[in-house]
Amino acid sequence: MCRHLAYLGPPLSLRELLVDPPGGLYTQSWAPRRQRYGTVNADGFGIGWYPEDGAPPARYRRAVPVWADGNLTDLARTVRSGAVLAAVRSATPGTTQDESAAAPYRDGRWLFSHNGAVPDWPRALTGLVGDLTAADLLAVESRCDSALLWLLVCHRLRAGRSAGPALADVAARTARACPEARVNLLLTDGRSITATRCGDTLWYRTAPGAVLVASEPSGPSGGEPSGGGGWREVPEYSLLRATAESVEITPLPATPAPRPAPPPSERMPTA
Repeated sequence: MCRHLAYLGPPLSLRELLVDPPGGLYTQSWAPRRQRYGTVNADGFGIGWYPEDGAPPARYRRAVPVWADGNLTDLARTVRSGAVLAAVRSATPGTTQDESAAAPYRDGRWLFSHNGAVPDWPRALTGLVGDLTAADLLAVESRCDSALLWLLVCHRLRAGRSAGPALADVAARTARACPEARVNLLLTDGRSITATRCGDTLWYRTAPGAVLVASEPSGPSGGEPSGGGGWREVPEYSLLRATAESVEITPLPATPAPRPAPPPSERMPTA
C-alpha cells in the first residue's frame, strides 16, 4: 500500500504542496490517518513534476523513507511546478526494494502511481498480459505489481486509448482476475489527472484554477470524518477525471461485489 497525490494549478513549491500541509504526504509516510492496509509508508518515495518551460517531467526517487533523505529539504524549497505527482511507498511483499519500484513511473509526458497491492501478482495477472510481447515484459521497469500494472496501462495508451478508458480497463480486469486486489491508480500528463478508486481511499479538493487528488485529505481538518477543508471523497469503484477547471466521476465498468473494509486501527479511522 502507498499514499499518493496529483496536483494541477498555479505553480507551488514542492515544500508547499508535500511538506508544509498538516497531515500532508510527507507526514503520511509515518502517520497516515485513513490508510486501510499497513501502518507506515517507509519503503521509498518519489516526486515527479513538470517544468514550467514545457519540458518532459522530471523525477526524484529514493528507496529510503522520505524523512531520511537529506537532499529533499533543498529540493522541496527550490523546485516549483503547476503539475506534480508524488507518492510514498509501502512495498508489496516479494517485490523489488530499490528505487526502480518507487512511483512515479514515467513514459513520455505520462506519470503514474499505484496505491494498493495485487496478492500473488505474477500468477494473478497472467491472464492480462496476453497482448504483450516478450520484449514488453523484459522491459518492465521493476519486479513489482505496480510496474506490471503500469506496463498494462502504457500498452493501452500507446495503442491510442485515452487515459480514462486505459485506467478503467486495467483496474476492472485486475479486480476480476484477483478480487483481493487493491487497484487505486493515478495518472497525469501535466494537463489532466485520471484516477481510480478500487480498494482504498481517494479524495479530491478544488480551488479556482486548481485541483488536488490524494489518497487522503491534508490540512487542519484532514482528520475529521467528513474530510473538512473542502475535501470530497470519491466513491468506491469509481473513475475520476479532472483538469484544473473541472472534475468528473463515473462508476468503473463491471462493478464487482463490495469488499468488506478491514477493521480500523485506533490511530487511523477509515474513510
